[in-house]
Amino acid sequence: MSPYYQKAFAYLQQKGRETYGNFFLLYPNDTQVIGKLLAWFLRDKATADLKGINLQKGILLSGPVGSGKTSLMNLMRHFSREQAPHFMKPCRDIAFEFEKDGFEILRRYSGITYLAGAKPKIIKTFCFDDLGTEQILTHYGKECNVMAEIILSRYENFTRHHRLTHFTTNLSADEIEEIYGPRVRSRLREMCNLIAFPAETPDKRK
Repeated sequence: MSPYYQKAFAYLQQKGRETYGNFFLLYPNDTQVIGKLLAWFLRDKATADLKGINLQKGILLSGPVGSGKTSLMNLMRHFSREQAPHFMKPCRDIAFEFEKDGFEILRRYSGITYLAGAKPKIIKTFCFDDLGTEQILTHYGKECNVMAEIILSRYENFTRHHRLTHFTTNLSADEIEEIYGPRVRSRLREMCNLIAFPAETPDKRK
């Protein structure tokens, strides 16, 4: 590991303890996953190319329950060079918002807010956390696979405006297709770099 990345790992460890407490620890077995995330957020093209990471795409971070996906994506905001780092949003919360507010939330999270008499305004980058944990809920009897619709909308935003989206999930690619359909699986592949913890990664919450 280069001195530059050693410093980045040390800073990540520091911010992790500040955020989550002194028990926070970066595990040696996670070095490859963390290195890929750092290469993306540091916009280090040379390292990203070596690791097969496309800086023009977002991130789909997958792994078993308790592998540290949410914590890492939350901490990566400290390395973001954007003026407005990505906003973490649990998918379960979005599903409950749909039950309350209805189809308005599709526009809320699509990535574009349409203003009367004005051009569309691009809004913040989201990291949708725990894709697959939300339920398919109804609003006044109308059922909607909310995250599927949001992903398709953000794909349009990605192709037209190159607005990026990140996700964390416990699901495999086949499980994503089973829940959201082949079109969503295909769009996610085009929108995101898949960065995956090994299946045998232990639950760090234990």
